[in-house]
Amino acid sequence: MRKCEYTTAREKIVAEAISPVASELRLLDAADLISLIRFEFFGNLSDLVSSAAELYFHPGTVNFGSGGNYKLEWGDVPEVVLDLEIKPRDVTVYAQLTLTNDYAGLEINHISFLNPSEDPEENTAFLERSLAEARFVPSRSQPSLAA
Repeated sequence: MRKCEYTTAREKIVAEAISPVASELRLLDAADLISLIRFEFFGNLSDLVSSAAELYFHPGTVNFGSGGNYKLEWGDVPEVVLDLEIKPRDVTVYAQLTLTNDYAGLEINHISFLNPSEDPEENTAFLERSLAEARFVPSRSQPSLAA
């Protein structure tokens, strides 16, 4: 199936936004992730995704979705696929995050805009703004006040 130009642009935007989360998840042992998927310990996977996301996004922005998958063959590099729900303001993105030893990739399955525009480019720009707003920006340390 051929992707439309908007899907490709949106996948790039979402992938860049959640790349730090993917990097955190890639620090986990692949065997641990695979065992959690295999034995359907989805609550544990949800906790791991939430813990990785809370360093970079407001709570509830990046969530584990409905499941995952893995590829583990003799002589090949393990591959883990996690379903994600990414929910910045007024947008929900259903995606699959693929994690391997050397890279992470993202494929969007569906995007739902609360108030979609007739113009797909406006929707893409809104997605980008909404993801930027959902990023956690640590507050700058306040200068100490002299007493």
